[in-house]
Amino acid sequence: MDVGELLNYQPDRGAKRPRAEDSREESRSKQRPAGRDAGRGPDSEEQTGDGEKILERLMDQDGEDPEAELVDESTVKKMILTFEKRSYKNQELRIKFPDNPEKFMEAELDLNDIIQEMHVIATIPELYHLLVELNAVHSLLGLLSHDNTDISIAVVDLLQELTDIDTLHESEEGAEVLIDALLEGQVVALMVQNMERLDETVKEEADGVYNTLAVIENMAEFRPGLCTEAAQQGLMQWLLKRIKAKMPFDANKLYCSEILAILLQNNDKTRELLGEMDGIDVLLQQLSVFKRHNPATPEEQEMMENLFDALCSCLMLPANRDRFLRGEGLQLMNLMLREKKMSRVSALKVLDYGVIGPEGSDNCHKFVDILGLRTIFPLFMKTPKKMKKVGVSDKEHEEHVCSIIASMLRNLKGQQRSRLLSKFTENDCEKVDRLMELHFKYLEAVQLADKRIEGEKHDMVRRGEIIDDAMDDEFYLRRLDAGLFVLQLVCYIMVEICNAGVPQLQQRVHQILNLRGGSVKIVRHIMREYAENIGDGKSEEFKESEQKRIMELLENF
Repeated sequence: MDVGELLNYQPDRGAKRPRAEDSREESRSKQRPAGRDAGRGPDSEEQTGDGEKILERLMDQDGEDPEAELVDESTVKKMILTFEKRSYKNQELRIKFPDNPEKFMEAELDLNDIIQEMHVIATIPELYHLLVELNAVHSLLGLLSHDNTDISIAVVDLLQELTDIDTLHESEEGAEVLIDALLEGQVVALMVQNMERLDETVKEEADGVYNTLAVIENMAEFRPGLCTEAAQQGLMQWLLKRIKAKMPFDANKLYCSEILAILLQNNDKTRELLGEMDGIDVLLQQLSVFKRHNPATPEEQEMMENLFDALCSCLMLPANRDRFLRGEGLQLMNLMLREKKMSRVSALKVLDYGVIGPEGSDNCHKFVDILGLRTIFPLFMKTPKKMKKVGVSDKEHEEHVCSIIASMLRNLKGQQRSRLLSKFTENDCEKVDRLMELHFKYLEAVQLADKRIEGEKHDMVRRGEIIDDAMDDEFYLRRLDAGLFVLQLVCYIMVEICNAGVPQLQQRVHQILNLRGGSVKIVRHIMREYAENIGDGKSEEFKESEQKRIMELLENF
């Protein structure tokens, strides 16, 4: 081919058309994925003109690209006006010709198009107030119950983009206005009603459910206070129903477990609501699957952990401890601890939450009755190696085990208490030896942390900075994190068993303390500090009685 031929060469026109269409499709799809006229446009010019004309035509199209239009206040107002008109027209035609879809189908496609175009508003959150002022939020919420689920799903997609958490933080003012309007319009109740009619075997509708949950997560992250309201508007009930539905595991079930855990975080009202809806039973049933089988995928493992977290949150409400006991939660956790599967790590944590504090007394007694001591003490004697594989540190494991034993020493009475104490005397007091080993391990860790903190305090004083209460609290939290909390639990167990009226135990504790250069004074100091900081969130009465009890134990130590 010579130069002349090259210059005269024109590519095959058949191959050119789709490309021109593609470029247009692409430029429009961002604004209107469901648009019908993405491929429209005159063909004749392209067929008859030469390469230059085609190029010119393409250049013109680029110039007309809707994306290139500046989106400002007047554009948004026009868009909202068009949306309102189309929404009204669609409603009118549906009422007029209820049995003749052909009459309203065109209007419905137009409505879908404008909803897609409105996605562009999500790029300018400072104009969200227009959606509220021009009543668009109200109209969008009305469309959540539209007869055609395609329309309600399109609205959910739009809401999901409008409430994207990064977008909300770009303009706090716009975000506040939008969230207020959505909550005022009972958005959660409407979205739950919409989810109830969606068929998740259809991909688009399953995506609609997923995006609905995303809207809820976005709003809850921006304004955690709405969790109670959301749960009461039917969300809690729907989540529990969806979690226990006999459907194959999928992304939506995982997302439901995540939303449930979010709703229950630091919220006694939602915990109570879940308890009243028999939610504890639902959680236990779903978790029982993992008693003898490990989760099949990382996603399923994440769901299992979310459900365990939800259960731990629920157990912080005293009324739910009783439901957990009646639902045979202790038996399930005990089995999980024996089975040595992945669920063992979280089962230990749940058990800790179930027996802690005076409200855990019934669970403590029941745990001894179901031979739980045989399960917990091997875990106390030796931290399993498998724990590390699951990403749990030795410290975390030892903290839960010591906390469970400390709770039992605090709560058990009569025969069950005697059974617990006899565990410490068996096999030549090996449990006491292990307890003292943990005491020195964590004492060393805390002394190291104290040394570092003292150095920091010294530097701060030298720089003329003031160490206020907030700073002191931060230092105390760092010490707890370094191992002080486990050390306090270990010392509490030591003091309790020395006061149990079993001379053998007291002798062994003091013997090891003297052998390893420890001192009773240090133990007393740790326990006094523990007593001073006790009763977080508890009543003043509880705090005083608990402090008095610890001081009495120390006198006889």
